Amino acid sequence: MKVLIGPEGYIPKAAAMEGVQLPSQPDKGLLYGEEVDEEVAMREAARALLTRQNPTIFPGPKILWGWSPSAFEQAEAILELAKEIPNCRIIPMPDYRPKYPKIDPEAEINPNHPNLTILHNKIEACIFVGVHCHYANLSLRMIRAGTNCFTIAICGELGHEEAHATIRDADGAKIRRFKDILIEEREKLGIKWEPKLPPPNPSLPKENWETISFHDYGEYAFLLLPKKGEIITDSE
Repeated sequence: MKVLIGPEGYIPKAAAMEGVQLPSQPDKGLLYGEEVDEEVAMREAARALLTRQNPTIFPGPKILWGWSPSAFEQAEAILELAKEIPNCRIIPMPDYRPKYPKIDPEAEINPNHPNLTILHNKIEACIFVGVHCHYANLSLRMIRAGTNCFTIAICGELGHEEAHATIRDADGAKIRRFKDILIEEREKLGIKWEPKLPPPNPSLPKENWETISFHDYGEYAFLLLPKKGEIITDSE
C-alpha cells in the first residue's frame, strides 16, 4: 500500500513518485495506490463512508456549473448517492481562487487549504467529484498530509492517484452503481437508514431565485452568454 491514511507529514511524496499509476482500464480502480477491480475499490469506499465519522461529498465546478447535460446527470446521481449515506453532508467547491483572508469551512471547501475544512468539520471520509484533475490531486495530497480522512475520487477521466480509492470514467450510471453497492454494504453492516437528502447548509447565504438577475453573476456572467451566432446544444 503506497497511499496511506494520514497524517503522513508536512509534504508527503506525490503518489506518482512512489510508483502509483492510474487504473489501466475503465473497469479498474485504485485502492491505497494499488490497481484493483473497480468493485473492490467501490466496496472499500462504501464501507469507509458508512463507518467513518462525518462523511462528506465535495462537488466541484465540473458539476456545480451545470455546463453540459452529463453534468446535470451526474449531479442528480450524486444527490441520490448522498441520500443513502447516513448523516452525509455536502460542502461545495464552487471555484479554485484562494479565499483570503478567511474562509468559512462549513460553507465551502477551499482547494488551496482543504485540510482546514476537513479538520474543522472532523471529516474522516469524503468524496471528490467534479473537481478538475490538477486541483483534485493537489487537494487530495494536502488532505493526506495533514488529516486522517479517507479520500474517494469519483473521476470522469482516468482517476486520481492521490486518493485512497478512485473510480475512473464515472458518469451518472457508474455513480448509481456505486450507490447500489453502498446500499448492499450498509445492509451487511446492519445499519438502519431512511434515505433522505442532507440538511441545508446553514452557513450558505439565502438566495431569492425569483429576483436574481444576470448582473448577480459578476465576473462569471460571461459564462451565461454564448458567442455571437453560436447555439450550444452539448459540450464534450
